[in-house]
Amino acid sequence: MKFHTAVLHAGKKELEKFGATLPPIYQSSAFEQENAENLAGIFENKAPGYCYTRVANPTVTAFEMRITKLENGMASVACASGMAAIANAFLNILQSGDEIVTSASLYGGTIDLFRDLEAFGIHTIFVENNNWSAFKQAINEHTKLIFAETIGNPGLDVTDIKSLAELAHSYAVPFIVDNTTATSYLVRPLELGADIVINSSSKYINGNSSAISGILTDSGHFKWSREKYPILGEYLKYGPMAYISRMRATVFRNFGACLSPQNAFLNLIGLETLGLRMERQCENALGLALWIQEHYPELSVNFPGLKSSPWHEIAGKQLKNGYGAIFTLRAGSREKAFVLINHLKIALKVSNIGDTKTLVIHPASTISLHSTQKQKEDAGVYDDLIRVSVGIEDLEDLTEDFRQAIESMKKE
Repeated sequence: MKFHTAVLHAGKKELEKFGATLPPIYQSSAFEQENAENLAGIFENKAPGYCYTRVANPTVTAFEMRITKLENGMASVACASGMAAIANAFLNILQSGDEIVTSASLYGGTIDLFRDLEAFGIHTIFVENNNWSAFKQAINEHTKLIFAETIGNPGLDVTDIKSLAELAHSYAVPFIVDNTTATSYLVRPLELGADIVINSSSKYINGNSSAISGILTDSGHFKWSREKYPILGEYLKYGPMAYISRMRATVFRNFGACLSPQNAFLNLIGLETLGLRMERQCENALGLALWIQEHYPELSVNFPGLKSSPWHEIAGKQLKNGYGAIFTLRAGSREKAFVLINHLKIALKVSNIGDTKTLVIHPASTISLHSTQKQKEDAGVYDDLIRVSVGIEDLEDLTEDFRQAIESMKKE
């Protein structure tokens, strides 16, 4: 199926019992079985079925199956948030003494997670994105995974997925990529060689800020070894399903960061219009960024879709259907940034992205607040930076809103 068809129909196992056109919300914490033997089989992972929503739920399964198809993966696990999905993806294969090598251009919350992992003896090395010599220098015998974002948030650098995947595999480590800002509408990282793709489905997949969630999808292609990944141990007998099997049986089940059936349902509704929304949002982002660049060049607009972006070439080569729906601009000072933000009337002051509505924030005082000064600089976060997540409004209304806000800022 092509994309717009797949978001509506992919991943269905069978006709719903009563003919419902959307998966029902199984708002139940536990599920009864016909006999004790069936329940025992489910707990022992020897029989299909559902026993407890923390472990699995039919509505959540429907969401997982559709994302698996859209990402062209083998299996997915949906979690309570994007951060929960990242944490599960890492802790499923890492233990004390292991190291992560990652692009330094990351969402502030992910940087915070790396700091928290230090308490478990897991160390992270940050390097400049697409700097292959820096990546090679950082990789050693303790490196167990490489991580990056498809489009850095809010740095907006575009990762060369194919090249980084090839580099990771040359050292026999998996490449995990966060595809939240691009979504499978713009690129399918697994098709370019990534091993595991993560989406904070609270963003573009949901589309209207009605549910927090995250989901990871395994390609099933990485060759796990007992020597390098002893934590997978007994699960290697499952071959391509080793990674997901261990996660289902241990980390995901025991940490308890499960997705609620209601939120899975809301994601399924949002998912149906993902392609249509992304098409409109990418067009609006390009139009608004070009307009600001033309009329207010002093604001230094950063967007992969602009020819002035150092990431324009790789973005055009790798991304399909657009350049993303986020751009940043620099107001000249923190005070000016706040004045500009406060004068916007249509754009909402919200620390989310991917909403149908246009959202603006000041990253240095919000999503990157806890990062060190160096981490902020490496991630492209400056004190005068404004991040704009463009929605589906009429472009003419957005340009007028930014015009009056920028003019008000200049007057003040």
